[in-house]
Amino acid sequence: MKKSTLLTFGATSLMTLSLVSLPSAAADKGDAGKGKEVFEQCSVCHNADTDEKKMGPALKGLFKKEKMQNGKKPTEENVRGLINSGGNGMPAYEELLSAEERDNLIAYLKTL
Repeated sequence: MKKSTLLTFGATSLMTLSLVSLPSAAADKGDAGKGKEVFEQCSVCHNADTDEKKMGPALKGLFKKEKMQNGKKPTEENVRGLINSGGNGMPAYEELLSAEERDNLIAYLKTL
């Protein structure tokens, strides 16, 4: 009885440790360095290092803001939706950027 309990505990502990140590899909999604390169085309309309508005809003501290200009909370999902569909003078980038480029861009925006 003790042997089976010990084996069950050991197996459960190993499974738990392996799950805890796996990085989440969102954590390893995108490369901020590559995203900075993608952002070069965005920088025509958006500032990344100041709060000054260009044609579009400044994106410095985007994910730390309470809300975006459209009134939505700046979550990854909402920012991705805006990048994909565009709006208010901004083109839709869903067909212009690959999924990897969009992931990289969002990773970069999170560093601002």
